[in-house]
Amino acid sequence: MAADAASIIDQGSLNAIFDGGNNPEYAVANPILQCVQIKPLAGQPGSPERYRVVFSDIQNFVQSMLATQANYVVHEGKLRKGVICRLKSFQANQVKGKKIIIVLDLDVLEQYGECEKMGEPRPLEPAPTEQAAPQPTVISSNGFYGNVSAPYNQAPSRVQQSHASSGPSFSHGNVYPIEALSPYGHKWTIKARVTHKSDIKTWHNKNGEGKLFSVNLLDDSGEIKATGFNDQCDMFYDLFQEGCVYYISSPCRVNLAKKQFTNLNNDYELTFERETVVEKSEDQDSIPQVRFNFTNIGDLQSVEKDTTIDTIGVLKEVGEVSQIVSKTTSKPYDKRDLTLVDNTNFSVRLTIWGRTATNFDVQPDSVIAFKGVKVSDFGGRSLSLLSSGSMTVDPDIDEAHRLKGWYDAQGHADSFMSHASLAAATGGAGSRNEVYKSIAQIRDEQLGYSESVDYFTTKATVIYVKQDNIAYPACLSEGCNKKVFEVSPDEWRCERCDKSYPRPEYRYILSLNVSDHTGQIWLNCFDDVGRMIIGMSADQLMALRESDEKAAEEVFQEANCRTWVFKCRAKMDNFQDQQRVRYQVSFANPLNLAAESERLNSIIQLYDTEDYNYAYYG
Repeated sequence: MAADAASIIDQGSLNAIFDGGNNPEYAVANPILQCVQIKPLAGQPGSPERYRVVFSDIQNFVQSMLATQANYVVHEGKLRKGVICRLKSFQANQVKGKKIIIVLDLDVLEQYGECEKMGEPRPLEPAPTEQAAPQPTVISSNGFYGNVSAPYNQAPSRVQQSHASSGPSFSHGNVYPIEALSPYGHKWTIKARVTHKSDIKTWHNKNGEGKLFSVNLLDDSGEIKATGFNDQCDMFYDLFQEGCVYYISSPCRVNLAKKQFTNLNNDYELTFERETVVEKSEDQDSIPQVRFNFTNIGDLQSVEKDTTIDTIGVLKEVGEVSQIVSKTTSKPYDKRDLTLVDNTNFSVRLTIWGRTATNFDVQPDSVIAFKGVKVSDFGGRSLSLLSSGSMTVDPDIDEAHRLKGWYDAQGHADSFMSHASLAAATGGAGSRNEVYKSIAQIRDEQLGYSESVDYFTTKATVIYVKQDNIAYPACLSEGCNKKVFEVSPDEWRCERCDKSYPRPEYRYILSLNVSDHTGQIWLNCFDDVGRMIIGMSADQLMALRESDEKAAEEVFQEANCRTWVFKCRAKMDNFQDQQRVRYQVSFANPLNLAAESERLNSIIQLYDTEDYNYAYYG
């Protein structure tokens, strides 16, 4: 196997990567190399994990670093010492006078397994004219990028010179990836796309006044924020255009990022200086348009408050523009609320601001990808588009195509649970109804018989849905939901709103008989839960009853024998001068087998303890 592996190694390819002009016969687009060493790089607490890798082509070896986007090959256990790899995407650079490769993507050829080191590869030394300092044979894992920058042809000192001519004004042969930037490098060039440009902002305080703007920059390796103040704001604001690719060269300060002002995953940010060089690239297609790391709408409950995320969804509803007054600045701000849904069958409210809100002109049922939205827990999980964030309508990406296909095929008729309803169902952050009870316990402990409301959660299976009085005709006014009365054909009147409508909206008032291993109980459900149990809206079911009673009967049968986790409240109720306990379902979740297995496993671990019964039932 080792002999076979040696035969596919692209010998001489490392030298050709850095000196292809002298070795054109060795030039390889996707070289096959052996991994002879892999180590994690030391970093600051909370910073992204990074790995240093040494690759060999049998003749030479070179120090390399994995871009964080390629860390999955380590996490999955694929990249190991001795394996054979094909570099699919990489960038060659000079760091501390030494040649290194930033690996953006690679394949591990697992069929060859782990081989002993092949040959006696020698370090890949730079050419004599490139020698800037004595060359170490090993790059330390501390300060991997070092404090000696790579040589390159110096750019003109003024931005006006750099974009005055029709062609490039200086060589861009040694372009750094954004991920390689640090405060220790002083001469570098990056090639990046502007994915967002802010408005010009002004400030006034005791130290004076000024203005600034910022851009988000993207390349294959990562993203970084760059800011221009005062003179640099005047110099660069009109030059930068969203969506365009630029060469940006130092001097340009690299500082620790102020995380409260950026949504990008980078420990550093840039500040333009007077001598910073910016030039628009002639090649506008070599840099990706945008990079997303999506969080599903259904997963928002597990995301911490104030976290910045990307999300994608189908635009279900568009609210009107309204204004709020900031408590800190007393200035009015325009806002607009959007409702997004996805195939987790959840919906979420997302707020956009300022000109984005007033100029919003996207049709419902469009797919929108949002980058840089903040997660709030106000009224349940909700989202807010940051000023540094962006949105892309109907993007040409796999996630958008899948969502559009799902929505067109079935999603447009689905029912969705809002995070606001979920928050109300779980009693907010305290989750007071997370106490699991069996049906026998609900009865034995007489939940609901006291003056206060009792909350509980129970896992039970629907065995019968009562089919009379399943819904009532409700008012169409937003937030009303009161019962309306038919006063004449095509006229339904709401006494509360003092309005009449040509039709009502039917809303569920279901009664379910559910069972577990200890007994049976009747539960009452309102519209949101009824939609989940039945699988369609009450309007749809009532129309189906009118047109095809047999088909409606089958819908009820489909709801039977399904297991749910019900979050409930128990309270004493008066009915026809008699007191009874009413069990109202606030929220229902389909049984999550993974979560239930974890819960049961934790109970098993406590089986021999005296707290077993309490652990099982809460």
